[in-house]
Amino acid sequence: MKKLFNFVMDIYKKYEEGINYLIFGFLAFVLNYFLFYVFNSWTAMGYQPATILSWVLTVIFAYWTNHAFVFKSKNSGFYSLFKEFASFIGARVATLVLEVALMYLMVDKAGINEYIAKLIAQTVVIVTNYILSKIWIFTDKK
Repeated sequence: MKKLFNFVMDIYKKYEEGINYLIFGFLAFVLNYFLFYVFNSWTAMGYQPATILSWVLTVIFAYWTNHAFVFKSKNSGFYSLFKEFASFIGARVATLVLEVALMYLMVDKAGINEYIAKLIAQTVVIVTNYILSKIWIFTDKK
């Protein structure tokens, strides 16, 4: 049993960032999808405003988890954190535009159910967010 535990821990340590991103990305996805469902089903706001509102709340959660647990940012101080947060928001706004466009194309133009379209759009957004976070936001800047 100890060998199995050590093996799993070795794999985790080797791929910690990617595994943590998958875990917290999945949690952000669940939060986003749940909030989208609540706002879309329980209100009369429609799927586009529900997409945006669920996005805003999920981005706050995602920044915190990406900063603290995934990329383990060493940034501190107001200016450094502000710059990191602004970059994060900028990247997320870009992927929000991507998500809204995908939702529009799939729901309004292709007639796909909005919940299936949301799953597809979120998959594309999660991958894009990881790439942007890795190469632009949470990088070691020396």
